[in-house]
Amino acid sequence: MSTAASAPLSNLAARFWQFQCREFPLTAILAGEATPDATLFRESGADHDCRYGAAAAMLAELDAITEFGLTAQDRATRLLLRHELESLRLLHEVAAHQRPSLFPNGPAMMVTHFANTASIGGGESAEVYLERLASVPAYLRDVAENLRAGYRGGTRYPRVVLDCAIAATRGAVAGPVEAQPWPGPFTRSAAAGRESVRRLRERTLALVRDEIAPAFEQFAELLVGPLAEGARSTVACSDAPLGRELYAALVRTFTTTAATPEEIHARGLAEIERLEAGVAAVTADAGYAGDLAEYRRFLASPEFIAPSKEALRERIESLSKRIDARIPAFFGRIPRITYGVESMPESVAERMPPAYAQPNPADRTAPGVHWVTSIPARFPAYLYLPVALHEAWPGHLMHFALMQEAEDLPAFRRHGGMRYSACIEGWALYCEGLGVDMGLYRTPHDHYGQLESELWRALRLVVDTGIHAHSWSRERAIETMARSMALPLATITAEVDRYISWPGQALVYQIGNLAFRGLRRRAEARLGERFSHRAFHDALMAAGAVTLPVLEDLLEDWMEREAARLGESEARHAPR
Repeated sequence: MSTAASAPLSNLAARFWQFQCREFPLTAILAGEATPDATLFRESGADHDCRYGAAAAMLAELDAITEFGLTAQDRATRLLLRHELESLRLLHEVAAHQRPSLFPNGPAMMVTHFANTASIGGGESAEVYLERLASVPAYLRDVAENLRAGYRGGTRYPRVVLDCAIAATRGAVAGPVEAQPWPGPFTRSAAAGRESVRRLRERTLALVRDEIAPAFEQFAELLVGPLAEGARSTVACSDAPLGRELYAALVRTFTTTAATPEEIHARGLAEIERLEAGVAAVTADAGYAGDLAEYRRFLASPEFIAPSKEALRERIESLSKRIDARIPAFFGRIPRITYGVESMPESVAERMPPAYAQPNPADRTAPGVHWVTSIPARFPAYLYLPVALHEAWPGHLMHFALMQEAEDLPAFRRHGGMRYSACIEGWALYCEGLGVDMGLYRTPHDHYGQLESELWRALRLVVDTGIHAHSWSRERAIETMARSMALPLATITAEVDRYISWPGQALVYQIGNLAFRGLRRRAEARLGERFSHRAFHDALMAAGAVTLPVLEDLLEDWMEREAARLGESEARHAPR
């Protein structure tokens, strides 16, 4: 409900959303908002400078808005605006845009994501899609110029990062044009048979052949040539100008907490010890007491590998329906949109994780997609259940869909989930553990999969900080993970390369999970036998994507109101 006290804040939040839509067009497109032109990305140095100045002006406005008279959600909005604006300025001050992430969320992934989420309803929307796609070469040139500026300033990427980025860049346009992501929206369109749409599809194919594929190849040549000169054998983010400052900024931005890399490293070591004790217990239940190595050899056998990518996809589809049947017992709020399961293109699967989520577009013209690898050996069966809970429902795809429907929240909060990955990924990892409460883990192998999945995220706390704050080698990071996990070595290697390439991001999962679990323990202690999974989860979903401190504030407010409500209910029903 809008009040006189909240009006200035609502106005600033609305203008901040307009600012985001203008500066980050893909954000607007995914939210179903109109954009002033067909540009997909604004990544020039001038764009970054402009945003830095605009953020300062909005922060000054925010400083003039007091908390007096604001509701709990308004206070959350105020804190989130500050987080967004301060993060934007902080990353600019350490020249993050001059050493952007090249893998896995580099230009190839971003443009592919646009194509995979785009929908075409007819000739007009097909024309808009084509115009937006035509802006990709300019985007690649802007990123390239930022990279050159960083290089001139002394930034050198690790060789392994460049190798991953080169493969991803060339993989985006590998194979026949018809099989690449770019014509996908036409294939999915109900209007695909119209002559006007068929002509625009042919123009799209020509655009990819004549302009986009050459632009990607030119970008790859920059990585192969000039940027490769002096490429580092070391892998730490801190081994570069402003590197330690950049890592500190990334840790703060990703985790949304004040935790230092040293504190996170120590927390990770403690979590590994806790989870390895759980793994030992499950190993005994499986009949391999005291012989974890032998149990892991058994889990690595062909019995746990699907015979084909089609079989793998079908198994995940079947499992997803079993999960869906348990959702109403644990959630009162359920999205209006659904989701599907698809196999990743083989050209990109080699360097991607076993699975990832692609949220549905905000206008609900297409479902969410749970993408699974097309390389079954990368995805053993004991991980199917935790991964499905994480990526689909009740994890990412359900979380994003509910955020889109939360029309009482400001637009920047409904559509800005990706900027709060500690909340987003923490929730998804919490959902893996929720599968225990839902009665989904039925065998010791299933339970092992859940524990190993969480152990995987605890190891990330140690390995990410080990690499970027303590200058670990790539080999030490791989060895540390392989010593504690049954995953295939190829999967572990790909994971470590991801942590090297995307500093700080790997920290968000277990830090967020521990925050959600801590809030649940507090709610259970506060409400006792009156605690309800459905009410608790609905309160979490009503918060949207937020920083972890804001999540704590909102849930404390909910617990206070819930305790009062339940107390009043008991009083009303007490004998008189």
